[in-house]
Amino acid sequence: MNQSERLRYLKKITGLSAQDIAILQDPSSAFRFDNANTMIENAIGIFALPLGIATNFVINGKEYLLPMAIEEPSIIAAASKAAKIAKSKGGFIAEADESIMIGQIQIVSLPISEESAKINILSSKKEILELASSKSRFAVVKDLQVRQVQDKSQHNKGVMLLVELLVDAKDAMGANIVNTMCESIAPVVEQLTGGEVILKIISNYATKRLVKCKAIFDKDELGGQDVVERILYAYAFAYSDVYRAVTHNKGVMNGIDAVALATGQDFRAIEAGAHAYAARDGTYRSITNWNKTEDGDLAGEIELPMAIGIVGGVASVHPMAKLALKILGVKTAKDLAIILAAAGLAQNFAAIRALASEGIQKGHMRLHARNIAAAAGATGNQIEIVANKIAEERTVNVDRAKEILALINKDN
Repeated sequence: MNQSERLRYLKKITGLSAQDIAILQDPSSAFRFDNANTMIENAIGIFALPLGIATNFVINGKEYLLPMAIEEPSIIAAASKAAKIAKSKGGFIAEADESIMIGQIQIVSLPISEESAKINILSSKKEILELASSKSRFAVVKDLQVRQVQDKSQHNKGVMLLVELLVDAKDAMGANIVNTMCESIAPVVEQLTGGEVILKIISNYATKRLVKCKAIFDKDELGGQDVVERILYAYAFAYSDVYRAVTHNKGVMNGIDAVALATGQDFRAIEAGAHAYAARDGTYRSITNWNKTEDGDLAGEIELPMAIGIVGGVASVHPMAKLALKILGVKTAKDLAIILAAAGLAQNFAAIRALASEGIQKGHMRLHARNIAAAAGATGNQIEIVANKIAEERTVNVDRAKEILALINKDN
C-alpha cells in the first residue's frame, strides 16, 4: 500500500475522522512551533519521527493495530511477523495490576530513634492519608508505609527513613499528583519526627503496577524443533550473561518504546523501571522468559513495571499521541499497559528468532538499504532499485550506493 491506501484502510478499521487523516498527512497542521514552545524550554523547532503501524496483534481475543514511532528499520515488520505467528495459537494473553504508584519522602537527621519516628508516623496515618487524598479528585491514596534505608554511598550519611505513599493513579501515569501529595504531607512528617525532609518525589520503579503477557509460537511456523532449541539457547545466554542481557532487553524495549512514544508516554520512566526489574534478584537478566511446551512449541512471557497513562501529560495535549490512542481504541491505562507488554514480547521473539536462525542482518540490512540509498541521493523509484542492488550484493554502504546511482543516471 502507499500512504493514501494505508490511511483509507486505517480510517475504515479504526473509525478515524477526515480531520484525523488530515493530521496524519500533515502533522505540522496540528502541532506547530507554538505548541512545542509551551512544552519545553528554549525550543527551536520540531523533531519528527516516522510513525507506522504494526499489524496482526491479537491481545486477549481482540485485534489491534499498533502505532509505533520509531526510526529503526525492521522493527515494525518484525513485530507484525511475530504477532502473526502468535495469532495462530490464540495471540497474546495479558493482564495488568491496578495503577498503584509509590511516592517517597526522605527523612534525615532524626533526633529520635528510627523506630520511635516510625511509630509516630504510623500513629497519625489516618490524618496523613486524609491530607494527601485532599489533593486529588481522581487519584486514591491506598496506604502508607515506613521503612529504613542505609546510605551505601561514599558519603556515609547513615540511616534514612522513608515514608511511602501508595496511590492509585487510575488512568494517569501519576507523577504530578503523587509529587503534589508527597509535598503536601512533608511538613506533617517533619513535625512528627523532628527530622528534615529532603526529597519528596514519585518512584518510577512501579513494582505495584506490573503487567504480564504471554504467548505461544508454533514450532512448525518457526522452522521446526531445531529452531526452538536454538532460541532457548539464545534465551539461556541472555539470562546468564549481563552483556547479552542488555542487548536482549534492548530488543524488548524496541517494541515497548515505539508504542510508548507514539502514545505520548514517558518512555524513559518505563525504561528505567524495566531495567531495574530485570536486576531485581541482584543480577541483570533477560526481562522475558522462554520455555518449550509439551507439544514442542515455544512459549514466551514477560513481566515488568508499567507506569503509563492515557489522561494528563503529553497523551492529552499532543495531537499525534491522541490519534495513536484513538487508533488503539484503549479505554483505560490498563488496556494500554497490556498492549505495550505484547509489543515488547513480540519484538523480543522476532529478534531472538532471527539471531538463532538466519542472523539479524539479513532482514535488517535489506530494510536499512533504503536509508543508505536515500543518503546517497536516490529519489523516487531510484531508492528501491539502489536498495535492492546493494542488499543483493551485501554492500550496504553509501559509496556503493552512489556508484549504482551514477550508473542509473548515466543510462537515463
